[in-house]
Amino acid sequence: MAKKVLIVVTNHDEIYEGRRTGIWLTEFAEAYLEFVEKGYDVTVASPLGGRGPIDPGSVDSATPQRLLDTQKHLENTLKLDEVGADGFDAIFLPGGHGTMYDLPNNSKLQELLREFYEAGKIVAAVCHGPAGLVGAKLSNGNPLVAGKRISAFTDREEAATTLDQHLPFLLESKIRDLGAIYVAAPNWSVHYEVDGNLITGQNPQSTLAVTQAVIAQLG
Repeated sequence: MAKKVLIVVTNHDEIYEGRRTGIWLTEFAEAYLEFVEKGYDVTVASPLGGRGPIDPGSVDSATPQRLLDTQKHLENTLKLDEVGADGFDAIFLPGGHGTMYDLPNNSKLQELLREFYEAGKIVAAVCHGPAGLVGAKLSNGNPLVAGKRISAFTDREEAATTLDQHLPFLLESKIRDLGAIYVAAPNWSVHYEVDGNLITGQNPQSTLAVTQAVIAQLG
């Protein structure tokens, strides 16, 4: 039986008027391709279903064609409400600033994350993807991330993007406030944390490392 991975992406496409956002393409594409090449069955879902927008800043003339080609899997994503944890082995949240808007307060995502985590299934996220974890609580009411070693996009990296003043919150600060053991490396370096079945990465550069850590656990 092929392992099954649920990738959850954002539908949100604007930070402020004229500044588009969405999914950071490499964070979706690198993970998607690695999972598929491993023979996994991948399902892509989003809060609203339908199109998952790409952050235009994540694509340029140097982006490999094989990564660009994965955009077709973002044209008609499943609606999260139509997805259950049963049958899946892992859930993966790629980033892009869009995740900061529509993932933190999505009750269906919170339910799925709790079910995956408490069933011992892998919960993984990279860069701004951990924004999806900030609203998740365990059955005992504690934040899912509390007491866990977590990495995510740092406040220093956010300041370097100059978007920190426009976002609804700063991800590192929020994760610390929830009681996580936040761990970071220098800006833009590959860094990820594994705490049991919770796997998180710091930035776009960490996507492959997170994906490979997921694969190492799934086999």
